[in-house]
Parts: sequence; C-alpha cells; structure tokens
Amino acid sequence: MTPEPATDGRRVRGDATRKRVAREAAMIATVGGLDSITVGRLAEATGVSKSGILTVFASREAIQVAAVAEARRIYREVVIAPAWGEAPGGPRLRALLDAWVAYVRAGVFPGGCFIAATSVEYGHRGGPVADAVRRLKQEWLDLLEAELSTAGSPAPADDAFRIDAYLNAGNVQDQLAYAVGPDWSATERAARLARAVVPD
Repeated sequence: MTPEPATDGRRVRGDATRKRVAREAAMIATVGGLDSITVGRLAEATGVSKSGILTVFASREAIQVAAVAEARRIYREVVIAPAWGEAPGGPRLRALLDAWVAYVRAGVFPGGCFIAATSVEYGHRGGPVADAVRRLKQEWLDLLEAELSTAGSPAPADDAFRIDAYLNAGNVQDQLAYAVGPDWSATERAARLARAVVPD
C-alpha cells in the first residue's frame, strides 16, 4: 500500500475543518444571528485555531455563506428527506409538516428553525450572505407551492405563504418561551393550522 500523498491528507483535513466550522457557524446563527459569527468564537467552540479557520475560509463572509449552505444540507436531510418517500401533494405535505415539528422539537439547531432565525435578519440586505439566505427561504416556499399545486390548491402560492407564516410564528413563540423550559405548544399549534391549509 502506497502512502497517501501529503496534499490529499491536507485536503481531507481541510474539508473536515470546513464542515466542522460551517456546522458550528450555523448553530451560532440560530441563537445570535449570522452577524454574531466571529472567527474567535468559532475557534473557541470548535477547538480549531483561528489560523486554521482562516486557512479554509478566506473571510468571515465566506464562513457565513458556508453556514447557510450547511443549514440547507441539514434541513434537506432532517426535514425534506424523511417526507420524500410519500406520494406528492397532500401526503408529502403532511409528512413535511410532521418532519418540521420533529426537527424543531429535537433541537437540531439550538435557536429553533434556521430559516426562520435568519430570514428576518438578512431580509433587507444585499450581498452574498443575504442572497444565500433568500435562496434558502425561496427554495422552501417553492417546494411548498409545488406540492400544494399537486395537491389541488386553487392558490398554491398563497397557501405556501400561509403555511410558512404559521410555522415561523410557532417557532418564534416557542423560542421566546424557551427560557422557562421547553414548551412546544406553539409549534404544535402552528403545524395543526398549517395542516388545515393542505387540501384533503
């Protein structure tokens, strides 16, 4: 067996560092916002040196963009993938809502839903980070709209807006109440109201 080339080893380590830092950055963003991400805070949380972080990320902005990309990957894995085996339309929408509730209740992100936490923060801004946040939000809305259209909704864009609004409201209310202990009543109510939007 020939030794692994040094460059390959560095690439593997760099990829591992990139993923580890991006994941921690995504976690931080749900609690303090994407603007709260700093190289120093990431170094402390991950055990990766500041120089090690800056070796794989050229700037703080690059870290923020990577955080959004990692959050998207997690969201697809935890919320979308479990529902994808269901039939398109109503069954898939109901499965998506069940997966979303499970995702929030499991504390996948410490500050609740990543999309809800970052959309308002960057909604009025421009630049690569804001663009990444908007793309993630729009991708979710487009998915809801497409499934609602398949389910026979007469106004799929409006119904997607309603479902998203319910989920955002539930997430915000439960996060506000979290200081006194986990209480998922608002999340459950949001999902119940959202399910009522799905055509039978």
